[in-house]
This record gives sequence, structure tokens and C-alpha cells, in this order.
Amino acid sequence: MKWKRLPRPRVYLPLPARPAPSGSQSGARRLPAAPDPGVRLPGTRSPRRGPAMAKRSSLSIRIVEGKNLPAKDITGSSDPYCIVKVDNEPIIRTATVWKTLCPFWGEEYQVHLPPTFHTVAFYVMDEDALSRDDMIGKVCLTRDTLAAHPKGFSGWAHLTEVDPDEEVQGEIHLRLEVVPGTRACRLRCSVLEARDLAPKDRNGASDPFVRVRYNGRTQETSIVKKSCYPRWNETFEFEVEEGAPEALCVEAWDWDLVSRNDFLGKVVFNVHRLGAAQQEEGWFRLQPDQSKSRQEEGNLGSLQLEVRLRDETVLPSGCYQPLVQLLCREVKLGIQGPGQLIPLIEEMTSTECRQEVATNLLKLFLGQGLAKEFLDLLFQLELGRTSEANTLFRSNSLASKSMESFLKVAGMRYLHGVLGPIIDRIFEEKKYVELDPSKVEVKDVGCSGLHRPQTEAELLEQSAQTLRTHLGALLSALCRSVRACPAVVRATFRQLFRRVRERFPSAQHQDVPFIAVTSFLCLRFFSPAIMAPKLFHLRERHADARTSRTLLLLAKAVQNVGNMDTPASRAKEAWMEPLQPTVHQGVAQLKDFITKLVDIEEKEELDLQRALSLQATPVKEGPLFIHRTKGKGPLMSSSFKKLYFFLTTEALSFAKTPSSKKCALIKLANIRAAEKVEEKSFGSSHVMQVIYTDDAGRPQTSYLQCKCVNELNQWLSALRKVSINNTGLLGSYHPGIFRGDKWSCCHQKDKTDLGCDKTRSQVTLQEWNDPLDHDLEAQLIYRHLLGMEAALREKHRELSTSTEAGSVPTGPGEALEDPLAQMLQVLQDLREAHSHSPASSAPLEPNRLLELQT
Repeated sequence: MKWKRLPRPRVYLPLPARPAPSGSQSGARRLPAAPDPGVRLPGTRSPRRGPAMAKRSSLSIRIVEGKNLPAKDITGSSDPYCIVKVDNEPIIRTATVWKTLCPFWGEEYQVHLPPTFHTVAFYVMDEDALSRDDMIGKVCLTRDTLAAHPKGFSGWAHLTEVDPDEEVQGEIHLRLEVVPGTRACRLRCSVLEARDLAPKDRNGASDPFVRVRYNGRTQETSIVKKSCYPRWNETFEFEVEEGAPEALCVEAWDWDLVSRNDFLGKVVFNVHRLGAAQQEEGWFRLQPDQSKSRQEEGNLGSLQLEVRLRDETVLPSGCYQPLVQLLCREVKLGIQGPGQLIPLIEEMTSTECRQEVATNLLKLFLGQGLAKEFLDLLFQLELGRTSEANTLFRSNSLASKSMESFLKVAGMRYLHGVLGPIIDRIFEEKKYVELDPSKVEVKDVGCSGLHRPQTEAELLEQSAQTLRTHLGALLSALCRSVRACPAVVRATFRQLFRRVRERFPSAQHQDVPFIAVTSFLCLRFFSPAIMAPKLFHLRERHADARTSRTLLLLAKAVQNVGNMDTPASRAKEAWMEPLQPTVHQGVAQLKDFITKLVDIEEKEELDLQRALSLQATPVKEGPLFIHRTKGKGPLMSSSFKKLYFFLTTEALSFAKTPSSKKCALIKLANIRAAEKVEEKSFGSSHVMQVIYTDDAGRPQTSYLQCKCVNELNQWLSALRKVSINNTGLLGSYHPGIFRGDKWSCCHQKDKTDLGCDKTRSQVTLQEWNDPLDHDLEAQLIYRHLLGMEAALREKHRELSTSTEAGSVPTGPGEALEDPLAQMLQVLQDLREAHSHSPASSAPLEPNRLLELQT
């Protein structure tokens, strides 16, 4: 039986964009403001059934650049960085770009979220070494705004002023009822508790109280000191007179002894609509006060963003098996020709979608153990349509994009091992390096000795020597890394080398197989990582201007070596000539390295993969500070000890150093939650807690301190992802600590009391070393194929009319019976499965609480 989808209930829609003010930047836009009604949240006494929600939501975020930012420093410049918050929770911090009003970041992130999130906001800050960082402005995107852009929001957006009265967060638990009276009805409002309120005081907390206003009367709760999770359980009554106003306003405030009270948020209700319901209870989102006039837009600068929201309903694994088996069978047999699926997918995928589709297909086949075979099929397709050796793999074909994704997924750890020490040395030295005489600035270099500045010739020779040293060190590290390269990467390069040599066997093309390998390894993997180490997780911060120039020149030298020192590459920039001897020697080294790299037989490949599978590869590792408690009772003290931690798919372990003996701290199966700790507990906003059970089944908590918000969220993401299938995961937790005789967050005295805040197990960051999610990749491929279904049907009709049954040419092995027809049937079956899934076919009921809001 199919559910019939009912009309969507009315909700608040984004306001239309106002015309840009005169003199504003062209191309920048004002984002629509979307006031979010204070609707009841999940987990209330009488839950509602709302619109069908996807099981998984993800945000693809690219923070490109800013322009025309205001100067915050006395030098007339700023040191800007971005903080990304989802529902006021800091998730991402970009690197700082120093001394500029037009910063470029180019940083990309993917965040997985529960479908119930409301807003994502981008705050541009100015970093200060001696004082608190300055706020420049923000861009806020609501979920409705993102949902209105299926292909993603892309473009410039004006930064707006950050008003403290609009920076609200949290939820309040209320019970509202209309009770009959002798003369008139009475409105009873019970203020029960609140959670996740904004910390407004320097101690990282607030002193909240609630003010309830109706018909000219105001009543207030008591003040709860030093808590963002207060509990009041206080009730107020108002007489509902004939002709009285409809609005009941509940406001949360932070009490201050000296200065004015700080606004924490409000909820407004329609009393007449409430009267028909008699009683309502639930958690309500606090809303900002948007009554103030805004500063003129455009004078705070603009931010260029690319943000895309994707909601996916992922079906059980069995639903995707026909799709996966159909694609895998074609790859196993290496089939080419009209009507085959992989060539059709490549032909019908647009250029802007090709990288995404390539990554999804690569991950799917990697999970099936067929990445090498998939890439080999793409190599054959590319070689079959290439006539000139010098154009091989130069386009953005599916083969090129898939190979890029493959190296990032399978070879990132290898890249870090080879490049990491060299990049670190360049950052630490900070030498001035320049080979182009037209760009030399002698005044920036200083003196070569005690008496005279360096000449231009001395500077150029010193720069050439520095680059020769770095290039030689890189090539030496690469030549020593054959055994460190993953077996699947080596086997894939072996297939590539053999296919190219078979296609171009003549003596004049003897370097072409080597160039084919280096076109991916050097030009598309190592060189981009050298130029932008932050984007490849080799460094936490972007390079300054001096270091960036050194990295760029080194990347150019690596490209020349990768191109086998062809005359064309030498002719482009004649001033690179001082590196020529090292480049020429590097070509011989690189050829020797590639010869050894591709010299791997099937048995050795299997042995290496088997040995790797027996090792517990770290999901994440790095130094953290673990909390140690000394003493008991009110005089106990605490401190953090630095240790090196390892997270595998079995346990969270630690050691004194990376090479020391490991000690298991927590078994993975025992983890119940991984959450942040509020700042006031330890005086730091970068502390997390891992809640678990010991071997005796007793609940325990370990507190771990990270050095920054990015490291904190990366560790939380890793812990949440490896424990996602654990039994007994918690739905609530205490963001504070139990100190003395009560919880620091909600002041409850029962240590076993249920948590006062919701866990956020669904909030994770996408990382290059994430475990493969086979079902999600299959769902993403299905959605892409569904978008080209009409083109696939048209192609099938063409093939059916022009080719007799059974005459479609196939490769060696067993022939497939019309795989395109099978694929169309699979798409139809998956569409049916989605239409019957509870997440996408739940009947909708009217949302009464939306009607209560004004």
C-alpha cells in the first residue's frame, strides 16, 4: 500500500531580497532573511509528524575568498580567517591569511548533519596576537535558502554586522494551557528549563532568567547563576480578557549586576490559537530580536562561497545489490562497446559533475575490491580515443578525475610520508627564494655578511642552491618509498604503464609510459600538494608570501622532472635553467623509481594487501592532553597530561610517544558518546569527553583536550564514525563535569541524572581517510543515473533499432545480455523502493505548533 503525500503545511518563507544599496559591490547579493519559527523540537511529550526528512544531510562547503574587508589593525590591514557555525556550533576554522583585505582561502569541507539543522553561518574574524580577535561580519544561510538552490548556492554575499541580540542559541521547555475561570479564562505558562543557551559572561556561562509578558503584565523567574542549562519549574498565570492582545512573549535574559542584561532569545505565541488546543508542551527554539535597523550593507566587504545541501535517503544494502552487481560485472569482464554502462556514464556526465561522479564510482569499486579493474577499463577507453601521445590524460576525462580521487583516497598517507618532512623544513626555514630576475627584491633579503647587502647574482645563486637541495631531498625520498607505496596504487600504475606501452610501442615513444605515470603522480598529486599543503592536510595553516613562492618554484621543478625534462617545458621559463642539472638527474632517478614501482606481480600484490589487512591501521592519531584528577572532595585539583593517541577500528589507545608501547584506554565497542565539554568546566573551549563503559559495565568518562577547534571536531568526527553502530549509544549527556556535589552545567546533584543536552552523533566532518560507506556511494550513483535516465532510454531505443539482438560487440569472456536494459530496470526498482521507504513516504499531518507561533 502506498501512502498518499498530503500538501506541505505552511511555514515561514524567506523574505524577498531587497535591492542592493547604491554604491554596493556589483555581483554581491543580500541573502534572504528567513525567520525560523520556534517550532517544537524532537523528544517532546507529544511529538509531531512533520515533512518527510532525509536520513542523511550533508553540506559541501567551499570558502573561496573575501574582498574589500575593513581594516582592523593599525597598519591599515587585517589578518582574516573564517569560523563556520551550524546552529551556532563552531564546526570549521579556516587558516588565517595575514595582512590583507582581500584574502584567498580556497578551502573545501564536507559536513554531515542531522536533517533537522536550521542555519549555517560564516563569521569573518581578524586574528589578534595580543587581544581578543575582532569580529568583521558574517553571512548566514538558512536551510530553506540552501534547499531553494538544488545545484548549490554559489557567488558573492555581503557581510552583515554581527548584532549580539541576534546571536542567540538554544531551546526552552515550556508548558502552555488555557484554564477556565470564574469570570474569564486564565493563561498558565510553566517555564520548566532551557538548554544550550549562549554563554554571555567571561566565565563561559550565563546567569539566565525568563521574562513572560502578556497584556501589559510582566512576570519573571528566578535567576540561575552560572549555567547555560538552567532549570526553573516555575508557573505564571495571566487573565485572558475580552479584546486582549493575541501575543504571549517569553524572553530569556542573562542577568548582569553592573552592565545591562544580555538578550538570550525569545518565543512568541498566539494565545487565541492556543485556546483551541487547551494545552501544549514542548521544546521551542529561541529566536533573535530582529527589530533593530542594520548597518548599511556593503561596507563590511563580501565573501565568495560555494555551499550545497544534499539530503539522501539511504536504503538498506540489499536494495543496491542489483546496481552494484551490474556495474561490477562489467568492470570484471572489462567490456567495451556500444550499450556498455561505464562508457555511457562518461559520455552523458557533464563536465561540472564529472569529478563528483568519478569519486563516487571510485569509492564504490574500491569498497568492492575492484578499483584497479575500474581504472584499467577507463585507461583502455582513454587510450582507444587518443591518437597523439602528447595529449594522453591531459583532459578532464572520467579516467583523469577518477585517478585523482583514487590517489587522494588510497595514497594520502603515502604522500604525507614522502612530502611531509620536506614541507615542514621549508616552512621552518622561511628563506627568501627567487629565480626570476624580474621579481628579485634585494631589499627584502638583508645582508650576506656584516658589511654589505647581497647582490642580485648572489641571491639568485643562493636561491638555486636552496631549491636544488629541496628537489634532491624530495627525489631521494621518493626513490626510497617504493615499498611504502600501497600495493593497490602500485598495481594500478602497473596496469597504466602496460596499457600505454602497448598503445605506443615505438622507440620514439619510449618515454610515454613513464610520462603517463608521472602525469598523475607528479602533476596531479605531488605538485598540487606542494603548492597548497594546507589543502592536502600537510600543514594547519596557509603559507605566507615568502614560503608560498618557494613552494611554487619547487612545484615547477617537480613538474619539469615529471614531464621528463622535455624541450617544451624548458622553453616556458628560461630562468629555471640553474636547476637544469638537478632536473636532468631527477629524470633518471624518477625513471628508475617508476620501473621499480610498477614491478609488482599479482602474488606480491596479494601478499602486501593481506599483510596490510592484518594491521590495525589508525583511523586518526596525534597528540592530545588527557585529564588527570588529584585528590577527592572539594579540594581536588585537575591537570592535563600530554600523550600520543591512536584511534583504530578496535580501540582508542595512547602512548608516551608515537613509537612507544601502546596502552588501550577504551575499547571501541564500549563507546557510548563523544561530545564537547562547555568552556567553563576547564577554562578551554577545545575539550571533549568520551563516555564509555568499563569491562564491568560501569559508566566512565575520559576528558581530552585538543589544541584548536579543527582538531577538536576532527577527533569528535572520527570517534563518532567508528562507533556509529555501537549498541547503547546515548541520546543525551552532560556538557559540564560533576564537580563537588553537582553537575556544573545544570546544577543537578544526582550524578546518574539524565543528560541536560542532546548528543550530536550525526554531526561529522568528511575526511580523506574515512571508512568507505558502500550504501551511501551506491545511493549517490543511483541519484546521478536517475538524472540521466531519459538520455539512457533514448540511447537504448537507438541501439535497439540499429542493432540486431545479440550483435552488440563485447570483450573477452561471457557476454552481457543488454546491460542498458538491465540498468533501466534497476533504476525503476530503486525508484519504487524509495517511494515505499518510511523516510520518504510518511504521511504528513498539520503542524499545530506552527499555527501557535506569531
